Amino acid sequence: MNELTLLLDSFRRNGRVNGVLLGTLTPTDFELSDGRGGWTVERHLRHMAGFRVGWLWSLSRDHAGPLVDPTRQDADGDPLWRWQESPPGELAAAFAAGDEAAVGAVQAHLDSGEPFADPWNEGSYRSSPAHFLQHTIVHDSHHRGQIMALLRLGGRTKEQMDALEGHWAIWRE
Repeated sequence: MNELTLLLDSFRRNGRVNGVLLGTLTPTDFELSDGRGGWTVERHLRHMAGFRVGWLWSLSRDHAGPLVDPTRQDADGDPLWRWQESPPGELAAAFAAGDEAAVGAVQAHLDSGEPFADPWNEGSYRSSPAHFLQHTIVHDSHHRGQIMALLRLGGRTKEQMDALEGHWAIWRE
């Protein structure tokens, strides 16, 4: 298995882990927070899914197109994310579309040899566009850890938390 195939497999597994987490959440879970001004579970998930859109809008707008609503704009004149105000139960579709767009952008830029756009002149993923997928995996993992802590604080039992930890089997396949 070459490095890109392995990375694509890891990225798809990351998507499956997100799907397992989303599939276990109840409507009440989305509102959980630390009670100290921290983000809710829903806010973490929206941030995770929106991360793909924000970066793709800067790196490869053609690939971000299906993820935005061109009829609605933010204060900077950029189109809003399609799932900006969707019910939390629709976030799985946002993750799936974002993952597909991310893989498409990386593959297109690897195939063409063209680097991603670099609007801030900071060398975004200059060594390889594939690093965007790695960044997404790390970013998702960070927020999933915070979500798991909120679920525990929200009253999930040890047995419920242990069942949710079953997603680790995806990484051992």
